[in-house]
Amino acid sequence: MRSSGCASLLHRFTILFSVLLLAILLFFVGSAAADGAAFDLIGPKVDVRVQRAGATLPIAEVPNLEVGDRLWIHPDLPDSQSVRYLMIVVFLRGVTNPPPDSWFTRVETWSRAVHDEGVYVVVPEEAEEALVFLAPDTGGAFSTVRTAVRGKPGAFVRAAQDLEQASLDRQRLEKYLDAVREVSADDPEQLKVDSTMLARSLNIRLDQQCFDKPTAQQAPCLVQNTDQLVLDDAHSQTMVSTLTSGTPSDLLAQISSTPTARGGYYSPYVGAVVDVVRMLGTAHTAQFQYIPALALPKQDELNLRLNNPPSFRNPKSVIVIGLPPVRPFPVPPLRAVDPTQVFCAGKPSLLLPTDGAPLTFATELAHNFVLRVETKSGAAINLPAKPDAVRGGFIVSTKALDSVQLNDEVTGVLRGDWGYEPFEGPHFRLRASRGGQWIVASKDASALIVGREDTLHVQSSDACCVSEVSLRNEEGKAIKTEWKASRADELEVKVPLQNAEAGSLTMLIHKFGVREPDEIPLHTYAEAGRLDSFGMHAGDADGVLKGTRLDQVKTLQLNGIVFDPDSLTRANQRDELKLVMHDTANVAKLHTGDELLASVTLKDGRVLDLKTQIEAPRPKVAILTRSIQLDQSAPPPVVRLGSPEELPQDGRLNFFLKAQVPETFLPSEKIEVATADESFRVLLTFADGNLTLQDSKTVFAVLDPMKLLGPSAFGPLKFRAVTADGLEGDWQPLVNLVRIPTLRGYRCVTEPEKQCLLSGDKLFLLDSVSADPDFSNSVTVPEGFVDDGLPIPAPKSKTLYIKLRDDPATVDVAVLPTLTANP
Repeated sequence: MRSSGCASLLHRFTILFSVLLLAILLFFVGSAAADGAAFDLIGPKVDVRVQRAGATLPIAEVPNLEVGDRLWIHPDLPDSQSVRYLMIVVFLRGVTNPPPDSWFTRVETWSRAVHDEGVYVVVPEEAEEALVFLAPDTGGAFSTVRTAVRGKPGAFVRAAQDLEQASLDRQRLEKYLDAVREVSADDPEQLKVDSTMLARSLNIRLDQQCFDKPTAQQAPCLVQNTDQLVLDDAHSQTMVSTLTSGTPSDLLAQISSTPTARGGYYSPYVGAVVDVVRMLGTAHTAQFQYIPALALPKQDELNLRLNNPPSFRNPKSVIVIGLPPVRPFPVPPLRAVDPTQVFCAGKPSLLLPTDGAPLTFATELAHNFVLRVETKSGAAINLPAKPDAVRGGFIVSTKALDSVQLNDEVTGVLRGDWGYEPFEGPHFRLRASRGGQWIVASKDASALIVGREDTLHVQSSDACCVSEVSLRNEEGKAIKTEWKASRADELEVKVPLQNAEAGSLTMLIHKFGVREPDEIPLHTYAEAGRLDSFGMHAGDADGVLKGTRLDQVKTLQLNGIVFDPDSLTRANQRDELKLVMHDTANVAKLHTGDELLASVTLKDGRVLDLKTQIEAPRPKVAILTRSIQLDQSAPPPVVRLGSPEELPQDGRLNFFLKAQVPETFLPSEKIEVATADESFRVLLTFADGNLTLQDSKTVFAVLDPMKLLGPSAFGPLKFRAVTADGLEGDWQPLVNLVRIPTLRGYRCVTEPEKQCLLSGDKLFLLDSVSADPDFSNSVTVPEGFVDDGLPIPAPKSKTLYIKLRDDPATVDVAVLPTLTANP
């Protein structure tokens, strides 16, 4: 009986514990879901202005407070407000140092004086943070809040910091959402261009798959899952990478991988919101609960957004509002997208592309922007500038320059105010708009041939100021043309001469701010077709025909083999036409030294003959074997590459080559290795020790990519044989060169299934990271990622699966140590 009673008691305790655990679980799931959701409840407004050194700014233009600042605070509650709210202004000074009673200011919002005039509060010495509480008046609300703050100052310090961070991130998000909706309504076809620029300006995650949807569905797709759109902003981020340890944090991290909590890891915006809700939750009592309010400043107003409706029954809701921190806030790190770009000072309106500081586009913290330009007399003039997130930079009105003289090229400096402090942004090159001389590129001097469209390149340092290009023939008739700026000092102009006759032609180049256009006299030619030569190597399936008017060539026959035109270029005042065999099986029919008569058929039916000789074959080699060697003196690599095609940058590639054409290697022969775009290349030679003969037909080659190609080379490598006289073989694939970041390890909150942080160096070399080989739960590393820590899914058995940015198609494996978690 006693044993049965104990079993029954144990059973009841188990049921009670399970119910309690389920209740806690549901509470945190609901909390996480609410944290991740948008703060969509409109709360009350609070008007705030800041006075400092005799100057007053609206709260929207103040990034930080200073000791001695005089704050004017006015609760903007309606006259019909039925519940009396007690406003409490509190200053904080550290997590272990409760504020004194004098730092708590009690404000009765229902009093006529407060309703009409507001109150003034001065930032005290040693203050670090500031909060405003709106609590239903219960007779003891002031003392209750004061006791809560003094009892747990650290919770409210952290809440103040995270409220500020979440508000800044929310302002970026609101700017993006409003702009996408406006663009979609005005011009759906422009949505992709503008939303891409918005994402760059505001540092917002953009889902490229949205543009694969029908036009009507693109805008809704771009604004869904708003809690995951905000990316890290180094300027405003508090850099809180993981949640503080503890049972509630563990449970939140576990639930965060469920659909209810929306995703496997927190975005910076959601992370800040989760943090502030959790910290305020530790201060709940039976009488009061503390709910955060995101403040969206607009001039004097703090427009509050809530994610939970306030309760006027116990526990009553106390609204917590963050004010700017009482510490320096760095100025925005604005930078020019292309510092070398030249802009035309004569253009009525300039777009100066900038990035690096999303807050300048999303908030009013940075204001009073001007572009400061020095005139020819030495005086400075300020041109009004306005940030435009949709266009990705600052719009500058140059109207004030109409009445001043400038040097040929001047520097414009973007300046503004960051709160009360002036700051200097990027510099831009400006070119004065004047009439000038244009030079026709030497390769195009005789390129204008009637009967076809030709391309002309004209050069001038004033190319950035061109507004229109047109043509005029001898009869004065205008000819429409297409043009673009191919370089900073060059225009590429399409000249349509299909129906023109040989003679003179005038190009008219119009510039901003200049009344008369620049005129360039040109000549067009009725060039007769001329065949100079046809060059071809034995073993090749193509050759090059040189001459003039080769655009009229239809086919070429050589010993009964038909060649078709492939591509036409012009160099050194003559055409070069590449022709390709119609049937590549005929390659073996042509031999070195064959003297043949080529028959060239023109499009008008004429047939022209040309003598030619087949040249010696180009060199050709084949790979026999290859192996990748790592530095044996170094520790075992953390990353195990998933493909034998991958060569680590600090490794060495050994490979054997077999001579095919010619059948033996000559001491003067070289092997050229290059990246896919040929921006990095090297010649392996016998003299430098990178080539060693095994026998007359086989050579051993060694490639040290770090030494020979440098640290910036990456991607597919290719190779070809090169003879002593410079005859080059065909490119062949060699290996895929990859750069590997330094991975030091990872740390998790408490248990392996929770949120973790990958630590290392040059993490931007990663494309994505996953805890499973099929990448069903992966993290994509954003472009331009500079941090040394990356939030990742929890590894299984200390194993991570990674894709390198240099080879995202291959899955590699990293076995990492567990680092000590932050306290």
